[in-house]
Amino acid sequence: MLDLKLRNARIRTVDDDRPRAHTLGVFAGRILGLDEDVADLPARTTIDCGGAVVVPGFGDAHNHMAWYGQSLGELDLEGVATLPALYDAVARRAAELPPDAWVLGSGYDDTVMGAHPHRAELDRAAGGRPVWLKHRSGHMCAVNSEVLRRAGVLDGGARVPEGGVVVRDADGEPTGLLQEQAQSLVSALVMPYSVEELAEAVGRASRIYAAEGLTHVVEAGMGRGLIGRSPVEAAAYQLARDRGTLLTRVELMPAGDNLHPLESHADDGIDVGLDLGLRTGFGDDRLRLGPMKIWLDGSLIGRTAAVSEPFCGHHAHGSGYFQDDPERMRRLVIDAHRAGWRVAAHAIGDEAIDLALAAFAEAQQSLPRRDVRHRIEHSAVVRPDQLDRYAELGVVPVPQAHFLYAVGDTMSEALGPERTRWMYRHRSFLDHGLRVPGSSDRPVAPGAPLLGMQSMVERRTASGAVLAPQERVTAEEALRAYTLDAAWASHDEHRRGSLTPGKAADFVLLADDPLDVDSGQIGGIHVLATFVAGECVHGADLIAGHGLAGDGPIPLPPNAAGL
Repeated sequence: MLDLKLRNARIRTVDDDRPRAHTLGVFAGRILGLDEDVADLPARTTIDCGGAVVVPGFGDAHNHMAWYGQSLGELDLEGVATLPALYDAVARRAAELPPDAWVLGSGYDDTVMGAHPHRAELDRAAGGRPVWLKHRSGHMCAVNSEVLRRAGVLDGGARVPEGGVVVRDADGEPTGLLQEQAQSLVSALVMPYSVEELAEAVGRASRIYAAEGLTHVVEAGMGRGLIGRSPVEAAAYQLARDRGTLLTRVELMPAGDNLHPLESHADDGIDVGLDLGLRTGFGDDRLRLGPMKIWLDGSLIGRTAAVSEPFCGHHAHGSGYFQDDPERMRRLVIDAHRAGWRVAAHAIGDEAIDLALAAFAEAQQSLPRRDVRHRIEHSAVVRPDQLDRYAELGVVPVPQAHFLYAVGDTMSEALGPERTRWMYRHRSFLDHGLRVPGSSDRPVAPGAPLLGMQSMVERRTASGAVLAPQERVTAEEALRAYTLDAAWASHDEHRRGSLTPGKAADFVLLADDPLDVDSGQIGGIHVLATFVAGECVHGADLIAGHGLAGDGPIPLPPNAAGL
């Protein structure tokens, strides 16, 4: 007897051997068969899908789950268009807080407001309370005088870490803007967060992810480092899992800052790693260690990415910079490779990508590893000559297509027309035989997979411009990016990513078919239900009493087209 059977469905399997089906059977958390293989088998639960579309569960190959979950409780600055409006928002939040409480905000964008918040104005707005406003990129923040005082910046006692900048005005006074590694001056005042707080944040994020059809995500940088929340951050994910609030499968990327010297046998060649020799793959199909995240450069939004030619019209930013000494970062990539890790190198600018590619080549030369699938996170500005190198080394590019809509206009302005053609490529990667997983970098940009798919197909900015239209892909290729190719990037293509017998029963019920609707409607398709290992993690109320045991089709929202 099947545990679950879906019937009367329009199933997109993302399996080239059997691309479509109408019936799907689940047993013990896996897909047992399709159509005639299971049509006559009894099932404990049968769902009449009423013509709803079923696709594999979506994956997000690069997101920041704990950061996003925490930001849900902070002042939301993403839609703030002017500095006066931002200061008013800070003042309103400060008035609600005790005198010694921090005013925390997330998501402001200086390119929208025209400038970064200034510490003096934040002082006035917050009434003496410490203020910490995080830029949407995660690569800079704005703070007020009280935070600078506590961090030792105002009295000159603070040591600015390499790869960080405390921005100062013409008189040498700090403006309140901290870039890249200088943000650690602030985070050291409030971190580490407790495991309890982080577990709650992960749970909050997980509920939203499930509602968007996500069944697997990769946490792109945890523990120590630029966006880490606690040196024991993995314990928060374990706690959320134990409580049943972790609804998606998760891979955890420790940051390279967590690596340290190890004692091992001379034959092992492991001089640097994590305690006990833990490496990529440790864990199970619900929660495990993924790649080692190593930051090489900064942000394209903040003009701190390492590019080979200066940014256009931003002479103060020059050509960006590396997060650390390039030789030290090159050595870190090689050490992580030798310790058995897949490496995810954060490289946005083409100069940083050169460093990543060279380090991967040297790592493989020092210790060849078959089909290792090292990654370059973001791969944002890729020169034509670098495409062949990606293919030669088998490097996985992990760009974020929805950046084009969220911040594409300002990115294009910074790069100019020639380099805009190189920005967040997709078609060029496919044409070079590479596979491109879908990802969001949430909360830097909205993370709903259907929005990301729409951006892959349209490449349209918020202003309506189309950036590098030659990099567009089809809706089918976009669906594959968020399903099978996302699984492939994690070495999971044999376990999930398509609705193939034997694979995990991770799937999503949609109100319409992203391959059939107009491209401008993909992002608005309603997610009816999400299943992980055959268990409903979103949409149970919709299904209960309506689509069970032949009681009738699932009721669809009134805007569901074509059903």
